[in-house]
This record gives sequence, C-alpha cells and structure tokens, in this order.
Amino acid sequence: MRLRHDPKIVRHVTDAKEFGRVAVLFGGTSSEREISLKSGSACLAALQKRGVDAHEFDPRDRPLNELVTRKFERVFIALHGPGGEDGTLQGALEFLGLPYTGSGVMGSAIGMDKLRTKRLAQAVGIPTTDYMVLRSPADLDNCIERLGLPLIVKPATQGSSVGMTKVEKADQLLGAYQAAALLEPDVFAEPWITGGEYTVAILQGRALPSIRIETPATFYDYQAKYFRNDTKYSCPSGLSAEAEKHLAQLALATFTAVGADGWGRADFMMDKAGKPYLLEINTVPGMTDHSLVPMAARALDISFEQLVWQVLETSFTRTVIA
Repeated sequence: MRLRHDPKIVRHVTDAKEFGRVAVLFGGTSSEREISLKSGSACLAALQKRGVDAHEFDPRDRPLNELVTRKFERVFIALHGPGGEDGTLQGALEFLGLPYTGSGVMGSAIGMDKLRTKRLAQAVGIPTTDYMVLRSPADLDNCIERLGLPLIVKPATQGSSVGMTKVEKADQLLGAYQAAALLEPDVFAEPWITGGEYTVAILQGRALPSIRIETPATFYDYQAKYFRNDTKYSCPSGLSAEAEKHLAQLALATFTAVGADGWGRADFMMDKAGKPYLLEINTVPGMTDHSLVPMAARALDISFEQLVWQVLETSFTRTVIA
C-alpha cells in the first residue's frame, strides 16, 4: 500500500466513526519529549471527549509496525522535534500506508531546518534576516564583523528554542556556538532584531489571527514558551488590518515555499519600522495550555476540542492506494 497526497482536499467530518481507530503519537526521544507528552495528552483527551476511538502511542516504547498490527487507521502526530517533526516519522508512515496529520516528508524536513527554510524564503521574496553559518570556532571573528552585535546563535534543526543563545558581547560568542554545536553540527547566527514578535497559525489552508508575544525574558525561550506565567500574549495582536493581512500572506507563502500544509505556525520578528522578518515555521507546534495555535483558534471561537478535530481532519488529504 502507498499514500496519495492532495493538500487541496478538505474533508469536514461530522461523525467520529469516520476517523476509525486513531493512534496519537507523542513522547518520543527528542529534547522536546517533555512538551510532546503535554501536547499529546491534551490532544488525546480532546479527541476521546468527542467520541474518537483514539489511543496513546509512544514510539520510544513501541516499534512503529505495531501501528499496523494493532489495526490503527490513521495517525495524529504530536511529536515535536527531530524524529517526529523532521520527516523521518512521516516517511515511515508513508511506508506503512497510514494516513497522518499535517505536513508530509518534504515539508516536515525543510520546515524543521531553519537554514533551508530561510534560503527558500529568500528565493521567493519572503523577508528574513541575514545570517552566517558557523562551521567551526574559526568563523566566529568574521561573524561579528559581518553581522555585528547583538546577535543570536541557533542550532539549525532544534525546536522550542532549544540551544539558542543571545550574544551581546564578543566574549560570549564561543560559548553560544559550543552550546548549539553540542546539539548538532549545523549552527548559524543572525542579527538580533529589536521589535515585536508575532506568530501566525495555519489551519487547513487559512491563516488564523496573529498573536503578539511579549516576554520579560531575554527572548521567547523554552521556559517562556511553556512554563513562565509572565509572558504576555495579545490576540488580536493590535496590527492594522493591512499589516495583519500582509503577515498572513507571508505565513501562507512560507508554507507553500517549503511544501508544508495541513496545520502549523509561522514566526516573525517585526523591526521598529514595522517590517516583518520570517524566523521559522513549525509543522507540529505545541498544543499545551501555554501554546499559541489554540490561542489563535480561540480568537475565532474555535474550542480546543474543535481545533484538535480539525487537525485530525488534515489526515484525509492522504488516501491509501493499494
């Protein structure tokens, strides 16, 4: 069996039985396991509450072929980070012939890679910051000369701001590089943008209202995203109608450029002049009580349960072909 994918398919399900037996994949082995457990547990409970025959499945503890032997008919992906959000899981599910939520192999793989996302964004005219790939400590002096200070150092394929460091002084750069390089070999730096941070959720081909994020932390890091209670979120974000429309267009264009679809989120910084710069996209965003996609959905009176249902509907863009 194989899967045929057509992202233009939009199927609105009215009876939970149409989904069949559903595996909610969460947990896993990435550095974002803790958040995945929170997201997956919330999504599983929401689906079960609406009558879906949904079951927990942690690929850390079970081989994926059990999805077939246990007769699951589709998969809700709530795995964050490498191994769940980077195309490897999506490829395995393609091989098993199991429809799944969200982006496919290519969109997931590119979306997980901030560097390749930036390169594609630049190619199609989506504004993003300058950057420099750091291959070794020998690149660090040239980095400051080219990008200036302050700047931010990032590993290319980690999510939830894992491994990111703001650098304000030259003597901080080596430590920031080493912290990112411990996680993976692909590390890069970008100029620090002083301005507002915004995110736009995507659901079934449309952009949801943008959210403005304000945190007393140095930046919107792992703790600010999931655990701090002093991060401020504004939805509506306060943008003009024209700026809101522009940000939505950029988010949708970025998803198209990288081949992502179904649902997800695009993150932006807006400088003091009001120009937005793409930071990254997320093809399996967090779904915790601190998460942004549920917040944007609430602005349209979409409850968490309705949101999770609609995410599961994205699995119908994939049909099984014998």
